[in-house]
Amino acid sequence: MTTTPLHSLDIRQLHYFSVVAEENNMSRAAQRLFMSQPPLSRHIRQLEDRLGVTLFVRHTKGLTLTEEGRRVLEIIRPLLAQQEKTYAALHQLTQSGVPSLRLGLTTAFEQGIFASLETQLNTRVETLNMVRHGSPELVRQVRRGKLDAALVALPLEAAGLDVTPLNWHEPLIAAIPESWPEAGREPLSLTALNHRPLFWFKRERNPAFFDYTRNVFHRVDYVPSCLEEPLEHDVLLARIAHGDGLSLLPASFAAIQRQGVVFRALNDNTLRITAGLVMLPENAARLEWLKAEMLQSLACSG
Repeated sequence: MTTTPLHSLDIRQLHYFSVVAEENNMSRAAQRLFMSQPPLSRHIRQLEDRLGVTLFVRHTKGLTLTEEGRRVLEIIRPLLAQQEKTYAALHQLTQSGVPSLRLGLTTAFEQGIFASLETQLNTRVETLNMVRHGSPELVRQVRRGKLDAALVALPLEAAGLDVTPLNWHEPLIAAIPESWPEAGREPLSLTALNHRPLFWFKRERNPAFFDYTRNVFHRVDYVPSCLEEPLEHDVLLARIAHGDGLSLLPASFAAIQRQGVVFRALNDNTLRITAGLVMLPENAARLEWLKAEMLQSLACSG
């Protein structure tokens, strides 16, 4: 077999290119791929360098495929379609049983919503190992092969991984001190809390989600004075109960009863997180069954 320099080409870059070509916009493509725009732009530039062609003409309104870009898209479409067929065939081959599963669960959601999932998986898997961390740490462990898959909160930087958004969304709600006058109002607007300190995380902890929330804050004219958010939820709630500040948490956390803390819905109705399943692309076919289990268990939790 003849080997060319393109034999080692990363098929993920071809997939990224096809999505950008469909959207004609780098930002929309990044959102669809659940990754931030800078790494997506780098992948496209690397692909152009590798192929030695210009794939897009960049302009203020977005992107337009060049003639070479259209030819590349035509060439790779059968390959991408065959990849999907291959994954489906392998999925059929691996339906007989699941000996073990190493699964990560994000701490972004209140853990009670995962009770049904854990029960279902224990009936399906011979050996189930579950770990709980923040979503960025779970992504790192999936990349290193320490986890087979992880249920995470989106948006999230997960370039290079197979990311499946699940049909489970939670709005963010305000966790505020019971002593504040705002505790008697519901729903609240974010702008009504502008004068109150907000416990919030640093961008390096979760760049994709930080940028998403910052854009929403800007859109609704919310300009909070931020305090560094404690890593542990119990410490965070204790600080809120003390009156030090407020936080914005997924709605499932309202199930926690903490003296001195009240949870209030937001009428802006724009901030939310979405559950997603991440895994290495080579595991996608083998773990196709897990997506169905996730959807069923989360539906029962809702």
